[in-house]
Amino acid sequence: MNVVLVGCGAMSKAWLDAAREVPEIAIVGLVDLDADRAKARAREYELNGVAIGTNLDAVLDQTQPQAVFDVVVPAARREVAFSALSHHCHLLTEKPLADSPDNALAIVERALQAGRVHAVVQNRRYVANVRRIRRFLDSGAIGAPTSIHADFFVAPHFGGFREEMRHVLLLDMAIHTFDAARYMVNADPKRAFCLEWEPANSWYTQGSSATAVFEFHGGKVFTYRGSWCADGFRTSWEAGWRIVGTRGSLIWDGFDALTAEAARPEREGLFDRVEAIKVPPLDESDRIGGHLGVIQDFVRAVENDTEPETSGADNIKSLGMVFSAIESAETGRRVEIAAEDA
Repeated sequence: MNVVLVGCGAMSKAWLDAAREVPEIAIVGLVDLDADRAKARAREYELNGVAIGTNLDAVLDQTQPQAVFDVVVPAARREVAFSALSHHCHLLTEKPLADSPDNALAIVERALQAGRVHAVVQNRRYVANVRRIRRFLDSGAIGAPTSIHADFFVAPHFGGFREEMRHVLLLDMAIHTFDAARYMVNADPKRAFCLEWEPANSWYTQGSSATAVFEFHGGKVFTYRGSWCADGFRTSWEAGWRIVGTRGSLIWDGFDALTAEAARPEREGLFDRVEAIKVPPLDESDRIGGHLGVIQDFVRAVENDTEPETSGADNIKSLGMVFSAIESAETGRRVEIAAEDA
């Protein structure tokens, strides 16, 4: 599969590191508004002879690739996607899928019309314990999930654009947790309510802390508590989780500790007795590997003419949670998540 990568900034390193582990992929072009940056990436990864350019259409005309890897800033996502799809390329894009609900829907519809594979690097699905939790919940070991709770508290000093952007937590990070919640309990959202605020100790401009509640179809409720400026007791980048089922609960600290308890048909005083139950290890069919896992799935989808797990048509539902949470925070009201986003 010949691939042109567009956007040679810092994130492109993760993509190129993963791509060189996939023998089916040949990078044939690098595109960036700064040609020198693209040339530097070519030298760094020993991509001798690849096409270098500042104009995606021109490089696509020159190289005629089968796919485009989109690692540009979200504001440029629609333009890049339309260019790739107009050249009959399959498309794998960095998250978020788009910078607005309208642009997200436009990209998904254009990919469908073009008959091309379109997927998003929503790499938190490709974490081992996320896969284990989904399989465990599907087994019914703690009954049907009813309540999902996630805590995300870290305090990174990024510098640069993040400290100036609005809705920084929801736009920049929360989609990872939102998408993982959707995946683990196999449910889609229908309503959102969210509050954002800026703590006195924050070094961000706006939206570094947020609490959101989502109603999922099937009677499930997901709560999210997060902060980009909470020093002390830092959570994992994967967040910390409690999932409550009809017959028990599961707790994951976001690192390695994954435990579950199920209720027994006996009662001691006020409470049902519970017993610890083991969460099984990964199954050999579980796909992991972060960026590498997503890229491998994308390649298989193109080869087999199937839909990848993180297709744009699915990922738009997670992005819909982000934009609905932002709308709720701005308006102070509960927001219905649009049908096309759920």
